[in-house]
Amino acid sequence: MSPLAWTTAPVSTLAGEIAVPGDKSISHRAIMLAALADGASRIDGFLEGEDTRATGRIFADLGVRIETPSASRRIVHGVGLHGLRDAAHALDCGNSGTGMRLLCGVLAGQAFSSTLVGDESLSRRPMRRVIEPLAAMGARIDARDGGLPPLRVVGGARLRGISYATPVASAQVKSAILLAGLYADGETDVREAHPTRDYTERMLAAFGWPVAFEPGRARLAGGHRLRATDVVVPADFSSAAFFLVAASIVPGSRLLLRAVGVNPRRTGLLQALRLMGADIREHAAREQGGDRIADLEVRHARLHGIDVPTALVADMIDEFPALFVAAAAAEGTTRVRGAAELRVKESDRLAVMATGLRRLGVAVEETPDGAAIVGGHIGGGEVDSAGDHRIAMSFAVAGAVASGPVRIGDCANVATSFPGFRDLARSVGLSLAES
Repeated sequence: MSPLAWTTAPVSTLAGEIAVPGDKSISHRAIMLAALADGASRIDGFLEGEDTRATGRIFADLGVRIETPSASRRIVHGVGLHGLRDAAHALDCGNSGTGMRLLCGVLAGQAFSSTLVGDESLSRRPMRRVIEPLAAMGARIDARDGGLPPLRVVGGARLRGISYATPVASAQVKSAILLAGLYADGETDVREAHPTRDYTERMLAAFGWPVAFEPGRARLAGGHRLRATDVVVPADFSSAAFFLVAASIVPGSRLLLRAVGVNPRRTGLLQALRLMGADIREHAAREQGGDRIADLEVRHARLHGIDVPTALVADMIDEFPALFVAAAAAEGTTRVRGAAELRVKESDRLAVMATGLRRLGVAVEETPDGAAIVGGHIGGGEVDSAGDHRIAMSFAVAGAVASGPVRIGDCANVATSFPGFRDLARSVGLSLAES
């Protein structure tokens, strides 16, 4: 059976009001903290993606009862910080790097040993950046050469709090250390050169754990308990990103995206697009579960190339494939620096996006930590997403303004984060079909 492929074609305009699925990062963390809390928590807006479902299955395997009364809703019967049970078999994270890295922190504090496995793509992703700080806390995590999965998290370790400066800007690394810190003696203090998203810190506070945090730093001490709470997951900004770019570059377009999470540590793309001239407005901004959400209205605008400020890179690390498409459609050159982290995502996103755009006639100069994209014209052709969900969806957007059809190979992994993307995209006017 050949891999799933899509064909997308130019369109005249996009219009509509839509709600994209729940935030993937928050959905992962909600399941984890609800499982470790005392009592039952209800999660509404849970992302029904393969990655987040994998995290739910893992905690069910670890002895947590999780009910699904309806789509996008979970009731998690928490077992407390020390109530997880040995699954006695490998825990499958699927394609989820977030799930695997955060689980390292949780499992490092357990009395039993666990093995974490993933699919072919995840098995090529480096985990040393998590293993090293957790080892400094007293954890033992065995991996293949290069720090690659499968990972064996050895139980029974006595963890101690550490003060740690992260060498790379990664919310996943920070979160893994903080989660291990729940089980550690003393204080755990994480400092970042560039602030990353603070979902873990905000959610720990919502579940009643004393935590101090500010941009670039988070601190907590062990010895407390998590209390069950209800979580409402906002719409995922990373999923909204494809539609923000699409409406920006397709002439005559206007879209309204409802109740999107606009945490400032997540919305670097929003700022970058506005610097490029995008017309994106926030309406009905409000607080929900300690986080900021808003309805985003986006209209077509004439974009121009920019030098993306390096200060925005950590706040848009998942949205760069979409930004590359906006850059290809803009007038002039867009330059990206300081984004080497893109080389160790679900694919080497710098290389895969550069290769794909060149196949569509876009001039791209790739650098070790970024790229220069000369915009103005996107042609038709065939590209390979390398099994990367965000790249597949980004090229689906590129096809809307291409001079001919674009065929995108290896799109099945879109289901990991946005299983309804094709239908939602078609509902607002994108031409997207399986091929």
